Amino acid sequence: MSSIEQVIAPRRRDLGGFEVARVLPYMNRRSVGSFVFFDHMGPAVFAPGKGIDVRPHPHIGLATVTYLFEGAFVHRDSLGSVQTISPGDMNWMSAGRGIVHSERTPPDLRAAGHTVHGIQSWVALPKAAETSAPIFTHHPAATLPVVEKKGARLRVIAGAAFGVTSPVVALSDTVYVDAALEAGADLLLSADHQERAVYAVEGTLTLDGTVLPPMEMAVLVEGKTVTVTAQTAARFMILGGAPLDAPRLMWWNFVASSDALMDKAQVSWAAGPSENWSGHFKLPPGESEFIPLPES
Repeated sequence: MSSIEQVIAPRRRDLGGFEVARVLPYMNRRSVGSFVFFDHMGPAVFAPGKGIDVRPHPHIGLATVTYLFEGAFVHRDSLGSVQTISPGDMNWMSAGRGIVHSERTPPDLRAAGHTVHGIQSWVALPKAAETSAPIFTHHPAATLPVVEKKGARLRVIAGAAFGVTSPVVALSDTVYVDAALEAGADLLLSADHQERAVYAVEGTLTLDGTVLPPMEMAVLVEGKTVTVTAQTAARFMILGGAPLDAPRLMWWNFVASSDALMDKAQVSWAAGPSENWSGHFKLPPGESEFIPLPES
């Protein structure tokens, strides 16, 4: 019996100046654990003077998870957070009932020219927390546990895996690992989490002998221990956890368990960001522009 339930090939999306490979949501696979969105950014090379400017935009009902291999972003949000995220760091922004943030290339990298490469994902919040107060936490790379095995280096970004636990507080059972294998090395993936997937960032892997090429995601069979082998030096992400506690609606930057929550967010953002939090979103301090609500 195969260890792989499904293989997902990403769709290319142009985000205005750089391209992403979008893996989740997929037509017949909306989530893996609580992960409802998964974009592989780059590698994108920017000439001196060029960079990324994601203008302020809103979120509800999810945690944004930004993880970089190369480059850097400056994060600003409506809580007043200003934080540069560098490779190996973890930005975990829990939107709850509503938050607004921007991500921009730092001035020094913009001036020099740079490469951006990383993963942007969303984790749906449990129903009990989807209208909670928004929270932003930053975890430098040095605070995230790393496990060294023969031919393997494993950084546990969120949850518990390989005998260690990340300091990142996820509100449901979640696992997220940045894994690197030397050519020919093996890694045993236990069945500790109900839903699991492996995404090949770089290099070619086999999962119990089945080839997984770069930039594809393999959703693993529940309850089955799987051996990952690197055919070449490889880097991949391990993600998953407990299934969603209820179906989720996704539209634009919003995730919600009900039409009422989705409609409220749309009406609030369409009314325009405001300094008054009651019923409206507000812009991050120092920001004046924003992405308007799409027409459809």
